[in-house]
Amino acid sequence: MDNLSGALEKLKLVSTDSATDNVESCLDCMLKALANNNTEASLKIQEMGILPLLPALLRPQSSCTPKVANIIAELAKNEFMRSPCVEAGLIPPLAQLLNSSNQEVLLQTGRALGNICYDSQSSKEQFASTNIAEELVRLFQKQSEHEKKEMVFEVLAPLAENDVIKLQLVEAGLVECLLEVVAQTVDGEREEDVAQLKTASDLMVLLLLGDESMQKLFEGGKGSVFQRVLSWIPSHNHQLQLAGALAIANFARNDGNCIHMVDTGIVQKLLELLDRHVEEGNVTVQHAALSALRNLAIPVVNKSKMLSAGVADVVLKFLQSEMPPVQFKLLGTLRMLIDTQAEAANQLGTNGKLVEKLVEWCEAKDHAGVMGESNRLLSALIRHSKSKEVVRTVIQGGGVKHLVTMATSEHMIMQNEALVALGLIAALDLVAAENDFVGASLVSVLHKLLSDERSAPEIKYNSMILICAVMGSEPLHKEVQSLAFIDVVSKLRAHENKTVSHQASLTEQRLTAQS
Repeated sequence: MDNLSGALEKLKLVSTDSATDNVESCLDCMLKALANNNTEASLKIQEMGILPLLPALLRPQSSCTPKVANIIAELAKNEFMRSPCVEAGLIPPLAQLLNSSNQEVLLQTGRALGNICYDSQSSKEQFASTNIAEELVRLFQKQSEHEKKEMVFEVLAPLAENDVIKLQLVEAGLVECLLEVVAQTVDGEREEDVAQLKTASDLMVLLLLGDESMQKLFEGGKGSVFQRVLSWIPSHNHQLQLAGALAIANFARNDGNCIHMVDTGIVQKLLELLDRHVEEGNVTVQHAALSALRNLAIPVVNKSKMLSAGVADVVLKFLQSEMPPVQFKLLGTLRMLIDTQAEAANQLGTNGKLVEKLVEWCEAKDHAGVMGESNRLLSALIRHSKSKEVVRTVIQGGGVKHLVTMATSEHMIMQNEALVALGLIAALDLVAAENDFVGASLVSVLHKLLSDERSAPEIKYNSMILICAVMGSEPLHKEVQSLAFIDVVSKLRAHENKTVSHQASLTEQRLTAQS
């Protein structure tokens, strides 16, 4: 470290000097110190104000340049050094070096840029104001060797997380380069072909995460890129199937795109892909294809078309899956499909096997996502079918207690969905549900919800509707009387929400009449 201090002092004096040897010996000392203890050396270099000297040393023709870029790459391994590197103005001169024909300069420059923008928002914003996207795409087009391409990929991937840069990369023609890499490597057996195919297709999917870049490539569903990505889905290559399905899920981020894609037969391709993965299933492909179907099912006009195409039947084949991510997407897809679709909700809600599985997953304590989605689908089957048969199936399957628990969720939307479903159970088959309601302490749950200041108006409203609905059962009626509901309800007559205050008056009349 003492040597380093001396070298840094010397560098301050000689950096303006053209005698390269003096500078070189200082740089060697810095690299040695960084190799020895990166963090400590980095702090020292920053404290002594060396960073602002480096841009001048990054001259394309200078023999010091690869070492300077290497030093920057080493410094930027530390998170605390990334912003200082940006502030010292290192990005523009590094970006210019991407035009160099010197392979060592390119390698170290790529490392430096990759490390500076790794996980750093401010540096990505700075990159967006340079022409780095064009430089990188041009550099990529020039490379023929695998290592060099990988180096450019390593700089591109973190940069492409920024939406402005995504669009710049698309406009600079990166997508065409990526499609070419895919075409060249898809049948390759070599390890590097497999690696390049993965990197290129992953990067392609990343570019589609930006709204503007995605819409530009969709081109109303006529875009050549969109068409090429579609052709990946029937491919025999798992990596391409995965990227194709993820790309569709990303294109399916607005209603217009979803409607167009369903009308042009994408659902069939996704179902065929899923069918290929039921037995020797690749979990990531299953997950991606289900994500795409879930997104496509969001617009109301798509639901009946997708149901007619047999989506529900194919999705149900994955009920056997042991994998929580697949279970989660499967549940979300079914829930989207039956929204407003009474007939489908009725068909699925009377499917004993499905309801049994949902009740089992409602207890998946280790997987909150799966647990939440199972509860929501159970409730949705009742809410959208409004059918006595579905209610019976849920009661027989032991689902009632889970819906009562769901009414106490911290998410208001889930509480509400649970209360509406419980209200329908009480209205359609109170006699069959009575024991479960008593066993799950429904009445005291409702008392808590009505007494809690924090409960949202719709929660209060639906809780009162449910109280009125259970009054027809003798044991439940007794519980209502023993908990002094009248006091809680009469207070709600003064509630600021008109719907709540009106329902409180009606509920109070009902309670008084039946006391």
